[in-house]
Formats: sequence, C-alpha cells, structure tokens
Amino acid sequence: MVIDARDTLTKVPAVTLGFWIIKILATTLGETGGDSVSMSWLGETTPHAGQGGLNGYLIGTLIFGALFAALVWAQIKARRFNAWLYWATIVASTTAGTTLADFVTRSLGIGYPGGSLLLFACVLLSLLAWHKATGSVSVNSIVSPREELFYWITITFSQTLGTALGDWIADSSMGYGGGALFFGALLLILAALYYATSISRVLLFWAAFILTRPLGATIGDLLDKPIGSGGFEVSRPLASVVLALAIVLLVWAVPQRAGQHPGD
Repeated sequence: MVIDARDTLTKVPAVTLGFWIIKILATTLGETGGDSVSMSWLGETTPHAGQGGLNGYLIGTLIFGALFAALVWAQIKARRFNAWLYWATIVASTTAGTTLADFVTRSLGIGYPGGSLLLFACVLLSLLAWHKATGSVSVNSIVSPREELFYWITITFSQTLGTALGDWIADSSMGYGGGALFFGALLLILAALYYATSISRVLLFWAAFILTRPLGATIGDLLDKPIGSGGFEVSRPLASVVLALAIVLLVWAVPQRAGQHPGD
C-alpha cells in the first residue's frame, strides 16, 4: 500500500508567533532551571571548579541528558503530534544544553569563544549530515524517525551553542540586559528579512532557532544573577516555576497544531 505524503503526520508544531513566544520562554526556563540544578543544588559556584571531574555542571548534564533522551524516545514513538510532549522535550533539551555548555566552556576551560566555535561546528555538521541523508533540513520534512532523530540532534547542539553565545556576550561589556537587547535586535532583523526578502525560509528558521537560545540565556541570567553583577537576583527555583507555569498556560491557551505536511 502506498501512503500519500498528506497522510503522514508530522510531529513538530507549525512555526507561528505563538511557537516563538513559547520557545523563548522555554530557553529562559532552560537557563534558570539548568542553573538551579548545577549551581544552586549541586554547588557549582566557581567557573573552573573540578575541571574534568564530576562537578555540578557534568552531573546536571547527565541528569537532564537522561531526561531529554527519554523524551526524544517518547517523541519518536508517538504516532501523532502532541504539544505537551513536544514542549517538554524542548525544555529538556534547553536545560541539558545549559549545563553541557557550562561544562564545556567552564569546567573544561576552553572558554566561551572556543566553546562557541566548537558547538557551531557541531550544528553545521549535524545539518550537513541531515541534508546528505534526507535531502532537506526543513522542519516540514520531518515525517519519519530518521528525520526526527536528526531534528533533535541539531536542536541539542543549537541549544548548547546558544548558551555559550549568550554567556560570551553577557560577560562582555554589554552585560545581561545589553545581551538580551542585542539578541532581540538580531531576531527582529531576521523577522524583517523574512517579510521583506526571499532568503531561504529554512536558513532563517534555523538562524532564529539558534538565536532564541542566547536571548533566553541572557534573560534568564538577568533574572537570577546577583544585583552586583547586573542581575535582579530572583531566586532561580522561583523564576523556573513561574516560567514553567507561563509555558503551560500558553501551550494550553494558544492553538497548537502540527506543521505543514510535505505534500500540502
């Protein structure tokens, strides 16, 4: 029996304004949630403590990585789009990305520039491998476990890269607030390019997807870092709970539908 492309369900959401709002909240939650575990609960308080050992960043990565792997497995096994499962997987990927980026850039001591370049190379390699295997890296082509696996691998690298970029900019003279404004401005430029040019929508999507992560990272740091460091010193667990509730409310209130089918 031949199955028409229109009968194949895609399990990622349509890319709408609501999608981007929830994505930014999820990346912010990833920053505060990841820091809650690796810094507040596991005691990782210095940039290079326990280099190469089982410090808070590495333990946090193992915890969130295991949760993320379980959710990806459930996502791939699901027979249709499930908004709650999808966004839970996104949140797990962004928290794992936070702790992994901190481990690479701080505990391994390669710094933000080195970590950003390494992770950017990983994003490019995952996209190249995905394109070579399937002929497309469009989210509208994700209709089989193979495409889903490439999708989640690319997302993991992009979330981790975004954390390193956000920390790099925030630790410069821009600070947390300036970093948030910087990445917000870049996203507005991408939006203008989307509406005013014919630049590849796939390219613009992945650029925006990557940039929402450092935006969330800088906003998260702005919320929970000490006042003396330029933050608002909000409790990390409290900020995480509020962000999680906001995401739940939006997923419930904003219409969620599967993305466009390849045959449409």
